[in-house]
Amino acid sequence: MDAAQQEATARARELQRNWYGEPLGALFRKLIEDLGLNQARLAAVLGLSAPMLSQLMSGQRAKIGNPAVVQRVQLLQDLAAQVADGSVSAAEATERMEEIKKSQGGSVLSNTTQTTSGSGAPTVKRVVREIQSLLRSVAAAGDIIDAADSLAPTHPELAEFLRVYGAGRTSDAVAHYQSHQN
Repeated sequence: MDAAQQEATARARELQRNWYGEPLGALFRKLIEDLGLNQARLAAVLGLSAPMLSQLMSGQRAKIGNPAVVQRVQLLQDLAAQVADGSVSAAEATERMEEIKKSQGGSVLSNTTQTTSGSGAPTVKRVVREIQSLLRSVAAAGDIIDAADSLAPTHPELAEFLRVYGAGRTSDAVAHYQSHQN
C-alpha cells in the first residue's frame, strides 16, 4: 500500500470513528467474535455484500450508505451485549439475527423488542445510540463540534449536549447521562 492509500485509509477510519464511535473494522470484529459469526454471515445479516463489508472493515470505504444497515448494526450490538451478559442464549441469538436480517430498517427512533431492557423500557445505551445516529445522519462530527462551539456562549447546555452526544463516543455519552441522573 502506497502512502496515498495509507493516508486515505487512515482518513476513512477517522471518519468512521467520528460517525460510529470506532472504526468499523473493530466494531465488526467485535460482533463477529461476540456472536460467533464469520464475515460472510455478518454481511448476510446486515444486508451487505461480502466485498462491501470487507471494504468497510479495511477502511477502503468510510460510510455505510444505507440507514437500514446502520440500524441492523445497532441491533446486533445490542444483541451482542445481551449475549455477553447472559440474558440471551446462543440459540435465541441465532433466531434474533434472522429477525434482524429480515428487518427493513425504518426510523432511527423506532422501538423494537431488541432495543429494550427487561422492563420494556429502551436501554440508555440504545437511546444514546439513536440520538447519535440521528445527529450523525445530518452532520459529520466536525460540523457538530463547530455548531457546539458557536452555541457555547449563549447556550452552554446545548453545546455540551452536542459535543457529548453528537461527536463523542457512545460509552462517554452513556457515562455523561448516568452522571447527570444522580
